[in-house]
This record gives sequence, structure tokens and C-alpha cells, in this order.
Amino acid sequence: MDASRDDAGNDLATQAVGTIRNGLHVDLRWILLHLTEETARHSGHLDILREMLDGTTGG
Repeated sequence: MDASRDDAGNDLATQAVGTIRNGLHVDLRWILLHLTEETARHSGHLDILREMLDGTTGG
């Protein structure tokens, strides 16, 4: 069972490669990190808007 799990992880790492708009080749790790960064950035924007609406700051 462990060997099949290792094989699946290796297959995913080699197959999950793509090219984005500027020609940069990216893998699944890069994509997940980018999505995490974008989610955090947009959450920060929403927090600023909430603070502007209700006047409270912090958490």
C-alpha cells in the first residue's frame, strides 16, 4: 500500500506541470502556493473593507 501511495505522488509531481501566460513552466506546488497567496491577499482586502464599514479594527 505504501509503495502505491509513493507512486501516485511521484506521478502527480511529474504530470502536474503546466505553462502560464508568460511562458513560465510551473508545477502543482507553485500553483497551490499561488492560490494560497491570492486567497490571503483578497482576504486582507475584504478585512479592510469591513473595517471601513463598521469602524472596528483587529480581530
